[in-house]
Amino acid sequence: MKVKIQDYNNVTVIELQGELDSDVMELFKQNIADVIAKNKSNIVLDMSGIGFIDSQGLEQLLWARDYCNQNKRGLRLAGLDENCIRILEMTRLDNEFDHYAELTEAVRSFA
Repeated sequence: MKVKIQDYNNVTVIELQGELDSDVMELFKQNIADVIAKNKSNIVLDMSGIGFIDSQGLEQLLWARDYCNQNKRGLRLAGLDENCIRILEMTRLDNEFDHYAELTEAVRSFA
């Protein structure tokens, strides 16, 4: 998985590319923890480059949501493709996350 991090005022965008699965669990968690430790931003996960999420990936997303909540940060998902949306719907996790079709919408949602 490739990760790119950019700051936009009070929002940090973490752009993810590849698959969100057990192989990248530690990298994913470390990036979230680093962003929260370094600044007081809310986080948007740009998922437009993610084509697959397995059960460990779903667990990572739930961990990220809980970790952000514990640290008084907001978390939004952006750019989920149809496959990833369907995975969230089938597992009934689609209502657990604020998700937006476009990255700009997700960033603006913190305004």
